[in-house]
Amino acid sequence: MAMTEQRATDGRRARGDASRRIVLDAAADLASLEGLDGLSIGRLASAASVSKSGIATLFGSKEQLQLATVAAATERFTATVIVPARVQPRGIRRLTALLDCVVAYSQDRVFPGGCFFSAAAADFHAKAGPVRDALADQLESWMGYISASARYAIELGELPGLDDPDQLAFELQGTFEWMNLMAVIRESDVHYVRARRAYRDRLVSLGADPAIAELLLTPGAALDAIEAPRAPGATGASVAPGR
Repeated sequence: MAMTEQRATDGRRARGDASRRIVLDAAADLASLEGLDGLSIGRLASAASVSKSGIATLFGSKEQLQLATVAAATERFTATVIVPARVQPRGIRRLTALLDCVVAYSQDRVFPGGCFFSAAAADFHAKAGPVRDALADQLESWMGYISASARYAIELGELPGLDDPDQLAFELQGTFEWMNLMAVIRESDVHYVRARRAYRDRLVSLGADPAIAELLLTPGAALDAIEAPRAPGATGASVAPGR
């Protein structure tokens, strides 16, 4: 009897988890298009083909739904941008791969309205509370990851002209924000091309190996490039295609 009850409980939990994932996927997509603050249980119920009462049971309040949506969007961003870039070693190759991935993240419409966090931050920038705090935490975490990657590159001697990785992260994210905004508004890929050029030029200006920085001009190239073995006594970095 106890085992039967446990199986029933596990089944209900699994169905609840599946429903939660479906709702949050729809919520993140919808919020990127219509705004996180305007996300309503009624609108989401229609988009996710789930009852209003079902959503209310899963999340309890609009704020809890918004917080869960930010967390779900963070997971999608991490899986799309950060995890793929980890194929490259820390330093300039990891930094270049991150920039490659983040441009593709916007261009490939991982969220249909462009960057979820750019849209949501614009929605909540002047609205104090837990949702704004959650968005700020995610944005700061991302910039911190860029900064950490740049700091490794400094330690490895790969960015000899850089002494403030936090400043570089600020500049790179600023380029991303303008790229994402104009690409979505104008529905044009030219802004992605310009962002890739800007990233390449900034890294080269800081002393990065031009062969590595140049990979940014070709989508996906920074993920496919790996370090070629160095000859004894050789200096500098070289790249070769392949994984």
